[in-house]
Amino acid sequence: MSAAARVVPIAGWLLVVLLVLPVIGLVAGTAPGELVGALGSPSTLAALAVSLRTTFVALAIIILLGTPLAWTLSRQATHPVVLTLVELPVVLPPAVLGVALLETFGRAGWLGPVLAGIGVQLPFTAAAVVLAQVLVGAPLYVLTATEAFRAADDDLLLVARTLGASPSRAWLTVALPAAAPGVLSAAALAWARALGEFGATLMFAGNLPGRTQTLPLAIYGALERDVAQARAISVLLVGVALALLLAVRVLGGRRG
Repeated sequence: MSAAARVVPIAGWLLVVLLVLPVIGLVAGTAPGELVGALGSPSTLAALAVSLRTTFVALAIIILLGTPLAWTLSRQATHPVVLTLVELPVVLPPAVLGVALLETFGRAGWLGPVLAGIGVQLPFTAAAVVLAQVLVGAPLYVLTATEAFRAADDDLLLVARTLGASPSRAWLTVALPAAAPGVLSAAALAWARALGEFGATLMFAGNLPGRTQTLPLAIYGALERDVAQARAISVLLVGVALALLLAVRVLGGRRG
């Protein structure tokens, strides 16, 4: 084996080490007792409750609105502009998304007076948290689900229609089961992204304990008063992320 052939895999493994080392340092630096104590604190439990409530509502909205879009994109020649619009929130910095939400839905924003006229106030509420989570999670769901729906065979859909199934019944009994593993993976990725959302939520919803403080915001607040709690919450999120990634890999294997 030539020297170049030996150097290439070594360089790749160095990158893997660089990616994993901070996570190992985080977990190794958190004692089990410290983890249990910090995770049992009222502030952590309150942030966990807010995160679970808001992310599950956000995921329901993402699935409800994103599934029809993903199906449409999987069956039509999509214009590059449409894909760019869907992908845009993925590449924008969270701070930009937060400013954009304020400028659109804030009191002095574009739609602020309209919302105020019907008695709706979004900034610094749980609804603002949900909206920020939808904004960052929806693109991942749509793009991943679109690829999953491409696995549905048009000929099978045609056979179902020929046998008397309505378009909606054919979709539910043929297309959705064929794409189910990929759609579940898309939902898991979207939920994980919503759970980890920080920047846009901080700017648009604030960091109000028990109201808008999610787990990532609790880490931000704990760093100023209790580093052990910040480490414990971080380890919790690492565990959730690993579990979700493993679930996505299992679902992807079944899909294959």
